[in-house]
Amino acid sequence: MTDQTTPAVFERVLPLLSPAPEHPDFDGGYLDLLGGHAAEPSGPIQSFWESGAGSACYDHLQSVTRRALPMWYRLPTQARPPSGGLVLDVGCGPGNVTAQLGRAVGPAGLAIGVDVSRPMLARAARTETADNVGFIRADARDLPFPDGTFDLVTSLAALQLIPEPHEVLGGMARVLAPGGWLAVMVPTPRGGLLHQAAKLTGGRSGLKFFDAVQVADSLRDAGMDVVHTHRAGPVLWISARRAA
Repeated sequence: MTDQTTPAVFERVLPLLSPAPEHPDFDGGYLDLLGGHAAEPSGPIQSFWESGAGSACYDHLQSVTRRALPMWYRLPTQARPPSGGLVLDVGCGPGNVTAQLGRAVGPAGLAIGVDVSRPMLARAARTETADNVGFIRADARDLPFPDGTFDLVTSLAALQLIPEPHEVLGGMARVLAPGGWLAVMVPTPRGGLLHQAAKLTGGRSGLKFFDAVQVADSLRDAGMDVVHTHRAGPVLWISARRAA
């Protein structure tokens, strides 16, 4: 058991977990539910992002992109986080989106970021943790929360690197409360130069590419009763509502 005192935000997070860890590990400033176990990276791109150098590069790249092209990162209107709500950010990386969600839900709300990368989470915990923002190391394919926990679940610029993304989408839908919204952004346009380059490597890059119709069908199968897809340049936005 860690010698550390439980960080204040995790007094709110631990009761949400299913199951709650008997000996929670906060040594990195985040809650580590995987210990020494984690899935292999999906390819060299994800492997780089999970390194220390990669996490620093990703943080800088995302910061520049968000300033230069804010419309790419703007949540769809219907999927804005509710004041006082519970929000989950899957594939949170360095945590700046999670922190933005925390500011949106306010002190009465709670924003939780989930990722598998220790360097990413260490950076997130160091710079973005707050009384209503906390980070967890967990597998996106096995989200550690009971059904119907969150008012909003997001994943921005991450799902294209996570193995078995349609399984992840099903898990994100599962933890949504009735009437809750899911918002996903993937910067991986089918048919573009990035897609053609990935095909030339025989899939070894680990990048996934998404067909809007297939994603919509997958989400409806997972219990979502409203699904919207919108393409803006190299970005595909997917928003969906859990059946009430």
